[in-house]
Amino acid sequence: MLRFEVSVEDLLRSRFALSPAMDLCLLLRSLAGQDRPLPRAWAGRLVPVFERLRRETELNAVLALQNRQGGPNFVAPPPRGLNQTWADDLAVIRATPLEAARHEFAATATGPLTRDPRVRAVLDSPDAVSVIAGAMDRAWHELLATDWPQLRAICERDVVHRVGVIGEHGWAETIESLHPGIAWRGGGIEIGFFRGGTVPLVGDGLLLIPSVFVGNIAAHLEDPWPRTLVYPARGTAALWGEREAAPRPDALAALVGRARARLLLALDAPASTSHLARSLAMAPGAVGDHLAVLRDAGLLVRARSGRSVLYRRTPLGEALVAGSG
Repeated sequence: MLRFEVSVEDLLRSRFALSPAMDLCLLLRSLAGQDRPLPRAWAGRLVPVFERLRRETELNAVLALQNRQGGPNFVAPPPRGLNQTWADDLAVIRATPLEAARHEFAATATGPLTRDPRVRAVLDSPDAVSVIAGAMDRAWHELLATDWPQLRAICERDVVHRVGVIGEHGWAETIESLHPGIAWRGGGIEIGFFRGGTVPLVGDGLLLIPSVFVGNIAAHLEDPWPRTLVYPARGTAALWGEREAAPRPDALAALVGRARARLLLALDAPASTSHLARSLAMAPGAVGDHLAVLRDAGLLVRARSGRSVLYRRTPLGEALVAGSG
């Protein structure tokens, strides 16, 4: 079992962040068969590009550093916050000293790909960091960049929901809502299916990262990362088209229209017009028009939160969604 010992100061310093580089690594592991498989539609679209990149770039050297347990820290540096971008991550990766990277090569490059002469030549090269960064940058732009605004919006909406749970119900319920295998007991966070013993947070807090690609729960327990939990973002099942993601919208669509039904179903947590547009791949103007109709019908209300205006379902909207299941 893994247990994080948590103090009041730790709770005050706990925070959320997004990690484009980590999600890229998780996607690459899925495409390489090292992690949970992608949904058929995503695999059909991305696998041919992935295989071409393996031929045209040194992506195999990146894959040689990955395994089911993780990979080197330098290819997925700790994010600073919710505004983290791929450009931020890439700059940190490119700045990694060669000796630091080689130290991680020795610990992580242990699979069969490391016996490939082309891979070995990259890892032994004085330009290894630059070559690996270049291969990852190409993979980002050809495999993930197009979908990232939608995926990022899903993660941002997850954070909005979690912050709301913290404010309404506290940290214990928020932590336990991340995954069925996580429990809050005796002032600590326990994950029964992990090994790791007891890890004190010593006043540094916990970093929480939602991801659309992580299949279960992942954790970082050692420097340079802060103590971190990576968890599946709410809305991932709907993105993958899994049946349990939401009630069937047929009856609701017949009543309010398919686009408005999608928006009403998506508002299981408060969200802004821009977040809804990105996460549902809809035009912002159309989303705004549909939200106005739903609001006029008494199905939604809106309230300002910082610089954003967030929409949420009214009791009538909740009743309609519940009745459409």
